[in-house]
Amino acid sequence: MFIVQRERGYLDPPGVSYLAKRLNLRITDIWEVATFYSMIHIEPIGKYHIQVCKTLSCKLLGADKITKYCAEKLGIKVGETTADGRFSLSEVECLGSCGTAPMLQVNFDYRENLTSEKVDQILDSLP
Repeated sequence: MFIVQRERGYLDPPGVSYLAKRLNLRITDIWEVATFYSMIHIEPIGKYHIQVCKTLSCKLLGADKITKYCAEKLGIKVGETTADGRFSLSEVECLGSCGTAPMLQVNFDYRENLTSEKVDQILDSLP
């Protein structure tokens, strides 16, 4: 699934059909797994996927403020993508960085100990 997603940008219906045939599984088996994991995308996402951790440590240390700040800065809501296709914003379950909360992940890179100033630096540094 991850390889198809990397090649196509997300796991689309033709990609699911391909996997089902290749793995000798039912199409519904592929969709069940794809919709369970947050790292598999079944709709197009932006070039930069901003994923803010929303579980306990991050929440207690200000993840809600970080999510709100990202949404305001990008002009989108959680679950949306900017009109230019650059950024998508999501809230996700624990990313395993509790000691450096609040944190977010940009594509595959962790960004930790966040403040609004650090969010500005992160987003402004992306080409």
